[in-house]
Amino acid sequence: MSTIETVAEPARRTELYGTFDVVVLGGGPAGIAAAVAAGRAGAATLLIERYGFLGGMGTAAGVTNFCGLHANRFGQIDQVVHGIADDLLNGIARLDGLKEPHTVFGKIQAQAYDTAAYKLAADQLLLDAGVKILFHSLGAGVLMSTERQIDTLFIETKSGRRGVRGRIFIDGSGDGDLAAWAGAPYELGDGAGSMMFPSTMFRINDVDRDAEAARAWEPIAGMMQAATRDTGRQFPRQTPIIRPQKHGIEWRANITQVGNKDGSAVDGTDADQLTNGEIEGRRQVRDTFEFLRQNVPAFANAYIVDLPPQLGIRETRRIVGEYQLSEDDVLQCASFTDTIGVNGWPIEDHVAGDIIFRWPDIPGSRGFNHLPFRMLLPKQVDNLFVVGRCASMTHRGQSAARVSGACFVMGEAAGTAAAMVVQSNGVCRDTDVSTLQATLARNGVYLGTDM
Repeated sequence: MSTIETVAEPARRTELYGTFDVVVLGGGPAGIAAAVAAGRAGAATLLIERYGFLGGMGTAAGVTNFCGLHANRFGQIDQVVHGIADDLLNGIARLDGLKEPHTVFGKIQAQAYDTAAYKLAADQLLLDAGVKILFHSLGAGVLMSTERQIDTLFIETKSGRRGVRGRIFIDGSGDGDLAAWAGAPYELGDGAGSMMFPSTMFRINDVDRDAEAARAWEPIAGMMQAATRDTGRQFPRQTPIIRPQKHGIEWRANITQVGNKDGSAVDGTDADQLTNGEIEGRRQVRDTFEFLRQNVPAFANAYIVDLPPQLGIRETRRIVGEYQLSEDDVLQCASFTDTIGVNGWPIEDHVAGDIIFRWPDIPGSRGFNHLPFRMLLPKQVDNLFVVGRCASMTHRGQSAARVSGACFVMGEAAGTAAAMVVQSNGVCRDTDVSTLQATLARNGVYLGTDM
């Protein structure tokens, strides 16, 4: 076993940035909804984001597509995620950046957006809610006042290292950073060291304007299979997802799959793996785009207009909470008495070389599962909620509820509950769930209790 070389850092006193009722780490859909909900409820709220814009993987990784806003209820596809999500959608639409929902695999819908409009609308949503935003700030550790209570979150900013005190903290970091630093138990991947594979997304411009009407994406999978059969050419994965954006000459491509040299998935909490993954992902973009240009007539004159700031991470740490949402919960459309909203997205497991989808009974079921409040409550920490893809789920349960629709649901519930806890001067797990549910319903959230 190699010895890790260390250096001794001198002790220092860190400047306090401020003290807030609610501190949210991470500005993805879960963090956005959490901060807006807390701010609207009157809590002094700070949202901390590592980039200079909001949106999480939706903007920083170029996802450009809301999944999980809809469910297939007995054969009819309906939007089931509302509340703050609606406010954001309306803001994007006012900027002419929201495309109408499109059907995926004939069973569910997703909705594309322009990343610029998302960033602008999200800024305004938070500012209107009275939330203080701190960009270009990376979480770096915590100071605990007791074994179960976070006192201060340390951040590294362009102004130097700072401390932020809060009464309630919300971890929307995606990687569960804050919860892990605070001592909450967590799992990494499937328990055997395997995580869902990440992808490098990219956007393509100057696509033939008639390509969408001609459904130019449909033959691409067959072209890839033929190339593999006829020439032995290998692709990062077998299932390409390539679709048009709001404006027809621009398309998004989700076709890569990034692993390590040993074939394992890149671990987004490992700096070396993440670095190599960024380089490998861009190499895959170069190669797959060239294949598209050579083989898809609609892309003959197209070019890559955007490579996003980072690799698209699907799974790292999953915090162990009071309940772990499971694959069975998703497939069996489970109900929970402490529902805070619903998830209508299926199991979407990114395994080596492909994507495996598993669906509830469609059209024979309501097509969604409840999301229980308990999945936001990490064990061993009293003043913390965990939201988004790092919330308390099993490996396969997370493959469904990591998408943006469920993240909006978790975030709004956590922010609303955080403001309640501040007012009661209690701890997170003592939240009155019936009062929380009534507040969420009053604010437009669909709890899924009518079927």
